[in-house]
Amino acid sequence: MTSIKMKKLLEERLANPNWETSYHSKQDTLKVTDKEHEKGVTISLPGIISKWEVSKEKAIDEVVYYVEESLHALRRNDDLSGKEKQIYPVIRSTSFPTETKEGKKLLFTEHTAETRIYYAIDLGATYKLVDEKMMEREGWQVEQVKQIATFNVRSLPVHTKEDQVAGNIFYFLNTNDGYDASRILNDALLDKFEKQIEGKMAVAVPHQDVLVIADIRNETGYDILAQMNMSFFTNGLVPITALSFLYNNGELEPIFILGKNKPKRS
Repeated sequence: MTSIKMKKLLEERLANPNWETSYHSKQDTLKVTDKEHEKGVTISLPGIISKWEVSKEKAIDEVVYYVEESLHALRRNDDLSGKEKQIYPVIRSTSFPTETKEGKKLLFTEHTAETRIYYAIDLGATYKLVDEKMMEREGWQVEQVKQIATFNVRSLPVHTKEDQVAGNIFYFLNTNDGYDASRILNDALLDKFEKQIEGKMAVAVPHQDVLVIADIRNETGYDILAQMNMSFFTNGLVPITALSFLYNNGELEPIFILGKNKPKRS
């Protein structure tokens, strides 16, 4: 499928009198903007085409859903007070913007060399990232938001699927609630796995909707984990990092996995 055909298809699916679309040929992107708020969502067409080649209509459905919910969120109230139970941390890569296109600084805290923790108000099918203006308006402090978000993510349900490959065990947390990767901040969860793992414990957040915990019992396990993470990272709607982390006594250490060699600490 060409970019022009994909552009036409998305424009048809996203037709709304309150929105307008604009195509930028140099970047090969389609922007959908809310006319009233003059804010929008930019879609990379090559990325959607790649996913369409694999999953066809499902790829289109996912991006349409993402755009619709993001634009509907612009018209919702974004007050923090009264929404304490709806505030969660979201993991993003260090390349993720630290401010909005309107210049508002997003609230975030450092996590690892590869990741940062941002904070969001859950709005049901989507969420809105917390910025410093919101906090100033209501007199909230950074530590207050951090504590609330951390408590809430620890309260989320945890259901993992297990897979054994070449003598190694991999656990996958994939509930698709938008906070699967955020569960890496649940210390009690990671400590529980550390106690039961027999080999080296590795953790990965290749994209927003998956947390991988690995019990690496031989060298092949590192290669499998690397291939798995790259596949998840490439196909995820919100990619984070293809690197894995060794977990030891509450510490996350990014590692590079080089072919059939042992992992190299970054």
